[in-house]
Amino acid sequence: MDEKDEDLGAFDPNIPEEGPSAPPPGWLDNVHGYQGGGGEGDNPLYPPPPAYNPEPELNRNTLVPNVSVPTVSEDVARDALLKFVESKWRYSSKPARNLTFKELKPVTVYRYRLETYTETRTSSWQFEPFTGQVVDGPQYGVSPQPWDIPVQLPTRFKDSVETVRVPHSSIVKVCHMCSGCGRVRCTGCHGRGQKRCISCHGKGHRRQPGNHKRSGGSSRCSACHGRGRKRCVSCHGQGFKTCSVCHGSQNLLHYIQLTVTWKNNVDDFIPDRQPDFPDKKFEKVTGDPFFIDESVLVYPIQGFPDQEICDVSTKLINEHLGRFTSTSRILQQRQTIEMVPLTHAYYTYSGKEYNFFVYGMENKVFAAKYPSACSIL
Repeated sequence: MDEKDEDLGAFDPNIPEEGPSAPPPGWLDNVHGYQGGGGEGDNPLYPPPPAYNPEPELNRNTLVPNVSVPTVSEDVARDALLKFVESKWRYSSKPARNLTFKELKPVTVYRYRLETYTETRTSSWQFEPFTGQVVDGPQYGVSPQPWDIPVQLPTRFKDSVETVRVPHSSIVKVCHMCSGCGRVRCTGCHGRGQKRCISCHGKGHRRQPGNHKRSGGSSRCSACHGRGRKRCVSCHGQGFKTCSVCHGSQNLLHYIQLTVTWKNNVDDFIPDRQPDFPDKKFEKVTGDPFFIDESVLVYPIQGFPDQEICDVSTKLINEHLGRFTSTSRILQQRQTIEMVPLTHAYYTYSGKEYNFFVYGMENKVFAAKYPSACSIL
């Protein structure tokens, strides 16, 4: 160490430097049924036992009833266009009020949706300062396996997360940050409580500006009052700080935390049957769910007039089974077919032909072109 550093004060060698913020690998003993020993990033996932996931029955299919295609009237189409125009400040409402409809053509649009509600379980070691609280350790029994710990099921098809402290997994260990001292050496001043003054570089005086021969050359540093060092603001001159991990308690209570995650996994599909209408618009509107099939496992749709819906039902159901059963427990599935209203409106205004779409139960409008007038009325 530099001789000038020795003038900054001495530090207590019994106060350790900061250790790792998380327990190092192997710091904690393995608990039967729970992988990992508490190292940083240790967050294993536990696939459910085979008995927890339902097995699909072979040759099962689902029939869907017929449905009529919804239509909109000229009044509804005009009102929808007027609302659309009001949201566009550059558009005039005059064409919408005075246009002449030529044809309102309903388009058959089905939206198929598959929802698979899953439960996933992971674990991680957690710790808190030990201040004398009850330690539910292995002396009270063997920790139950991850999928044997009971939890309260939330509302189905709603995402949710719950954490549970695994019974009998707690253990008290010396704090890994401060090695049980309760405090750590200040990194700002290296435990000395003082730091060299940066204004005078530790000299205690500073060269005066201008011609130093006339001005006397130097003057006492006002920042450190001539001492050449200043009290460390990080530790308030003590040379150490209370351990940020154990908060001075010297010991930590470690325990395994089980994280249960419920997630609604959703896939939508709409056949692209209208090249002039952007399918992304359908994502923000609702349809009429004329078919809802809900069960632990749903089965592919058969006999529906739109064969593409039947095919995508089979494809998505198989994909969900393959994707989720290896890591999660399938609790419930739901498949829905919606009739999403879509009407192609053709009209004339000032001798020119235009068109727009009315879509969704909300009667939203998409218009690629609109005959804006010169003035806003």
